Amino acid sequence: MKDRLIVSASPHLHKGESTTRIMWIVFLALVPAGAAGVVIFGVRALWVILWSIFFALASEAAIQAATKRKVTILDGSAAITGLLLAYNLPPGAPLWMVAAGSFFSIAIGKQVFGGLGQNIFNPALVGRVFLMASWPKYMTTFSKPLSYDAVTSATPLALLKESGVPGNISYQDLFWGLRGGCIGEACIVALLLGAAFPLFKKYISWHIPFTYIATTGVFTYIFGAKTFFGGDWMFHVLTGGLVLGAFFMATDYVTSPLTRRGQIVFGIGCGILTAVIRLWGGYPEGVSYAILMMNAATPIIDRFTRNRVYGS
Repeated sequence: MKDRLIVSASPHLHKGESTTRIMWIVFLALVPAGAAGVVIFGVRALWVILWSIFFALASEAAIQAATKRKVTILDGSAAITGLLLAYNLPPGAPLWMVAAGSFFSIAIGKQVFGGLGQNIFNPALVGRVFLMASWPKYMTTFSKPLSYDAVTSATPLALLKESGVPGNISYQDLFWGLRGGCIGEACIVALLLGAAFPLFKKYISWHIPFTYIATTGVFTYIFGAKTFFGGDWMFHVLTGGLVLGAFFMATDYVTSPLTRRGQIVFGIGCGILTAVIRLWGGYPEGVSYAILMMNAATPIIDRFTRNRVYGS
């Protein structure tokens, strides 16, 4: 008997990877940034991280159980949401506020749309902007690095916004995280080390993070000029949550474009919006808002950058 051609639904090629495996590997890739945050800001930062992850998992389990759906807290997506939210919070954030943010991230940022794969916005960033709108004082009070007490310190971006100068801080300090900021955004070297493995494994591609960072740098160089020689683009690249957002939040599979061309458009849009908010907006930082606005634009980007159908 001749072999028959069996036609089935796509995908027709499989790499042996799974969503759960990818999620947990990305989670592990984020660990170095969290460890650096605990070293820089103290054990209080660890409590914020653990509390955020716990309430993200508990919220997802409770909502899925209440709606009589399969509980999927072991797939890693809720854990990543809790971790990323914690990384976007000051180390001194009250634990009750962390719990509220985690619940909002899961309930409103994810489960209200139907769960993993159906949310249109990055859930962790939804939680962050909710907390920023609700309790801005707590969200803008940062700890001084390597000072494990109640001493507070403004972020370099806040100093630049308020006084026009970033304060007495070097690029080396910014690179190693010796400045005020959120838990997971401070240490650039830890973020880059963590991002190297997902890039190597091709879980994420270079298209969004590199175009995002490059666009922010070019835009702030051209329009943030204080002298004839252009703006301090390196300062803008190394401060705030740009590196964290570019590699670990803008690259979210669900909320970013599908095609490489679309991802480049997405990264450029994020970079322009981030620079515009930083240079002329009311907030010193614009990464969260830029990514969320481009999340909303993802469907239209996909529509105009989709690949041509084979044979058409």
